[in-house]
Amino acid sequence: MSSEANRPCCEPGGCAPPAAAPTTTTNHELRERVRAGYAEIARQGQWSGVRPASALATGCGDAPAAEAAGGGGCCGPVSLSPEQVATAVGYATTDLAALPEGANLGLSCGNPTALANLAPGEVVLDLGSGGGLDCFLAGPRVGARGRAIGVDMTPEMLARARQSLPKYRERSGLDNVEFRLGEIEHLPVADASVDVVLSNCVLNLSPDKPQVWREIARVLKPGGRVAVSDLALLQPLPDGVREDLEALVGCIAGAALVADVRAAIAAAGLVDATLTVKPDYVRAMTDWADPLYQRVAAALPAGRTVADYVVSLDIAARRPTQSGA
Repeated sequence: MSSEANRPCCEPGGCAPPAAAPTTTTNHELRERVRAGYAEIARQGQWSGVRPASALATGCGDAPAAEAAGGGGCCGPVSLSPEQVATAVGYATTDLAALPEGANLGLSCGNPTALANLAPGEVVLDLGSGGGLDCFLAGPRVGARGRAIGVDMTPEMLARARQSLPKYRERSGLDNVEFRLGEIEHLPVADASVDVVLSNCVLNLSPDKPQVWREIARVLKPGGRVAVSDLALLQPLPDGVREDLEALVGCIAGAALVADVRAAIAAAGLVDATLTVKPDYVRAMTDWADPLYQRVAAALPAGRTVADYVVSLDIAARRPTQSGA
């Protein structure tokens, strides 16, 4: 292992300043940085032990050597296992035990499958499906007449999810889950073909969130519904946090204000929107001393905490059954 791999990015005096993205960064460049970060998560198998995009982009440590050693993020290894994260946001241990190995990567900030009240025969679409967690939970709920479709823009994530399909089929006796490569701003799904759209801590990563909501409205059948868990903001983040590449990949820097989320849903033509603020996720990450949350907290004004800015948000909405209904 190289000595550079052992060099801590957090000195005794505290975490290093955030790695700022240039102010001229385009949407395409931001998307590619997110893609690179999640490709690394797919290779490592969970957020823990992954050198963040900011470290990879700025030379913070020796990334290949750190990977070989199972090294941590820029401020040290994340202390939560994927199972701890999933149970903290409401997944049942029995559901997690039934998943194919590797489907849960610890990337959840809510439990959209529980919100969706899925029924047999429904077609479910998961935006940013990652390792397949929510698709593999949705499949048995919609049954043989239904279908669960995952869309992810990262080929490494897609490959990981697809590797779990044989085990899912063996355990469930079903062949009703598939994964497609695509960006959530341009879904590879036909118009009005989906009963339920799920997403779990992904929409915040998009550089064009209004377009994502327009795509959601496009693919939903009349009367179709949305069940999304995401991170959102109660107030704007300081510039130093918003420009932190690690905080972007970590679902914080790209989060939208709650009011802006509501406005984007309405502008897309969806109705009956319900946005439920759930602070428990952020509190859990703070209580468990997650390095990224420590890093963000250090960049906030004195006396402020991450929970003053960031919340987990459960979002429900539906496409009208007909124009104006």
